[in-house]
Order: sequence, then C-alpha cells, then structure tokens
Amino acid sequence: MPRRPALAAHDEFWVRLRRQLWQPPRPHGQQPRQRVVGPLELFYDLVVVALVAQAAQRLAGHLTWHGLGDFGAVFVLVWIAWLNGTLHHELHGHEDARGRSMFLLQILALVPLGAFIGEADGARGGAFAVAAGVLFGLLTVLWFLASRRDEPEYRRPSRLFVVGTAVCALVLTASAFLPAGPRVLVWGLTGVFQLAGFTAMIATATPVQAAAFTLTDALIERFGLLIIIVLGETVNGVVNGLTHTPIDALTLVVALVAVVTGFGAWWTYFDFAGHRPPRPGRTLTLVWMITHLPLTAGVAAMGAAMVTLTERAHAARTPTATALVLCTGAATVLAATALLTTTLPASRDQPGHYRQLFLTCVTASALCLGLGIARPAPLVLGLVLVALFSIPWSFAVAHRVMHPPATAPS
Repeated sequence: MPRRPALAAHDEFWVRLRRQLWQPPRPHGQQPRQRVVGPLELFYDLVVVALVAQAAQRLAGHLTWHGLGDFGAVFVLVWIAWLNGTLHHELHGHEDARGRSMFLLQILALVPLGAFIGEADGARGGAFAVAAGVLFGLLTVLWFLASRRDEPEYRRPSRLFVVGTAVCALVLTASAFLPAGPRVLVWGLTGVFQLAGFTAMIATATPVQAAAFTLTDALIERFGLLIIIVLGETVNGVVNGLTHTPIDALTLVVALVAVVTGFGAWWTYFDFAGHRPPRPGRTLTLVWMITHLPLTAGVAAMGAAMVTLTERAHAARTPTATALVLCTGAATVLAATALLTTTLPASRDQPGHYRQLFLTCVTASALCLGLGIARPAPLVLGLVLVALFSIPWSFAVAHRVMHPPATAPS
C-alpha cells in the first residue's frame, strides 16, 4: 500500500534536517584546503590552554627537577590530546551540530582533567589518571567512528591509530592504581608511545595515505594560535608575581622586562617560522608538527618561572630553579624555532641565509643556558634574555638591509 504524501514529505523533511545538522565524519582526503579557523576551534584551544595554565601554575610553585618532570609528563598528555582533537576536526569534522557536539564532549572531558592537574603528582593523581583515560577513550571512539567510512587504502593505518589510542586510554586509567612516582613515569612513557606511534604511522604511509594528510592553512593557523594563547600565560605569570609581592620601582621594572622577554619569544617565532607551511614531504611535515610540542612547552615554562622572577626581584642572584627553568624555556624556544626554519620553503630558496640564521638561533639558545647557570640578579638576567632574543632578529634585519628584495620594474 503506497504511503500517504504527507507522511512521505514528513520523512523527507527529517532526512534533510539530519543531513544538514548531523553529517557523518568526512572521509580521508576530502578535507577543504581553503577554510578559516572557526570560533568553536578557538574556544576549544582556549580550554586546552586553561589546562596548560594549570600545569604552569603548578610548576611555578614547584621549581625543582621533580616538578619539571611532572610538568613535562602532564604537558605532553595535554598537547597530544589537543593534537588529536585538532586533527580529527581537520580531517573528518564538519561545521554542523555533530561537529559542535564532538568538541563539546572533549571540552567536558578536559574540564575535570584541568581540575586535577594542580595535584596530579599527589592526592589527585589517581583522579587525573582516570580523567585522562576517559579523554583518550573518547578520542578513541571519535577516531573509530571516522574510520568506519574509510576507503580500503586507509583502513590499516586508521585501525592501528585507533588501537594505539585505546591502549593509551587503558594504560592511563590503570595508572590510577600505581604509587605517585611510577604513575607519573607511566604518563610520560604513554605520551612518548603515542608520539612514536603517530610518527611511525606517517613515516610508513603509502603515497596515497600521505597525500590525504597535508597541512592546510587552517591547521597551520591552529598551531600558531595555540602559541599565541600560551604566550599570553607569560603575561599572566608576571601579573601573578606582582599580586603576591609588594610593588616598588625595581619589582615593577623586573616585571616589565619579563613581559618584554615573552614578547621576544613571540617576535622570534612569528618572524621566522609562525604561520608558514613546511616544504612538501612527510618527514618535514612531521618535524614541523612535533617541534611545536617543545616550543609550546618552552613558552609555558617561561611563564611559570616569571612568577618567582618577579617575586624575587630584589635578590642578589636569581634563584637557581627560576633561572634554569626560565632560561631553558627561552633556549627551547630559540632552538625549536631554528629547527622549524629548516623545514620552510625559504630555507631551500636561500640556503646560505637560513643556515646562518639557524646557527645564530642555536648560539643564542646556548647562551641562554649559560645565563641560567650563571644566574645573575633578576633584572640583569631579564635584560640579557631580551638581548639574546634580539640577536637573531638583528641578524635578519641586517641581512634584509644588505640584501633588499628585488623589485619588479615599473
């Protein structure tokens, strides 16, 4: 018996509505090459940076080797979770209700994770482990749902990635039953395992699989935006330092010099590498992406150390832990930026200049480490860091003045 026209029209309406609001994950290789980063992605990045801020705040109060190790283990997990969510939306997401819901689920999992970061190495370590397991379990489900629509050539790497993410989720959850020391070690090893698996998957991809994994303009912008937001935490570190100590002329000057140091990190990254795609090739793409992990961690560590740098502005010498964390963070930013420049198309077009720029950044990075060991007074240390950040920029300006770009004839 034929269906009534009104009922058929009703069914067709709901089918159209579902297609518009709840589209299935986009298959591999069909992501748009030209798009802008949406406000929902920015909101997600801000939530992730809230977790980075919690980790940096914890490090600021525990500037020891043990505290630095805890920070590294937690930061790597948070960054990998951000990379997972970012890549999932880039490769498979739509700007519809389903895409928004997937981001919302991740945010709901991130919030309790952030609440436990402050005591992740102590009383709330078990809760942090379970929350991290839930987050990576959610990511496993998202990648599994996307993999069901894969063409045959993509199925094997997709399934391996899903299995690897699921293993991470199980290991993180199981670590809740370990003592504090071994638990944090497991977190660090889990992060290394996830990064190694991701690297191996890209390195062994077939040409067809590799072609589907490209850095679009939007993805490049996301990496840069995360750096910008984390750089804001350096200013937050200075403000926190000022709020916990009496403010006089010297304290204020040290605080402002610390802000300039953070500005120098921004200047260095975005002048030489930020918002620039690497040359084509899976190895260069991997280097470009993974290098942003230590770069972002270095910026966050600088912000953490700026708290005590400001608080101890009157000290004859900068506290050892503060000097080492701040200067190591600055050295990491310079060294990571130097490595990023080797992946850029411009380094192939101007090999001599970029080789010299690389050596200049690496030299400034080594001098930062020496400064941390010397640990002069906070004001002197801050001023020297500003000077060291200015060395690569001054070199680039001098090169541009001596070798002006050719102008087209009028």
